[in-house]
Amino acid sequence: QVHLVESGGGVVQPGGSLRLSCAASGFTDFTFSSYAMNWYYQAPGREREFVAAITRAGDNTVYADSVKGRFTISRDNAKNMMYLQMNSLKLGDTSVYYCNAVRGARESWGQGTRVTVSS
Repeated sequence: QVHLVESGGGVVQPGGSLRLSCAASGFTDFTFSSYAMNWYYQAPGREREFVAAITRAGDNTVYADSVKGRFTISRDNAKNMMYLQMNSLKLGDTSVYYCNAVRGARESWGQGTRVTVSS
């Protein structure tokens, strides 16, 4: 079972930046580089929503329209790490952010890291 741990959340003012990290471990049959990775967020009272995705080699990325141009997803396969650089943060970005790893039918989630954008 792949184990994912998010970090880097906190409180930031509108317009500020944060960098989230996702540390992955517990690989047995397959390596980190064989998993597509995603970020999701879940605001209070709402469904979990897609934020960004990155391919196994890190050569392609996809973003939700709401974060396009402000957030950047990246990964370091040598370190089993994924990142989300969040710039120009808005009040509506306040959420718990989750790291997600997918390989075929295998899927793992982290416990989430809270981001609060507040003036």
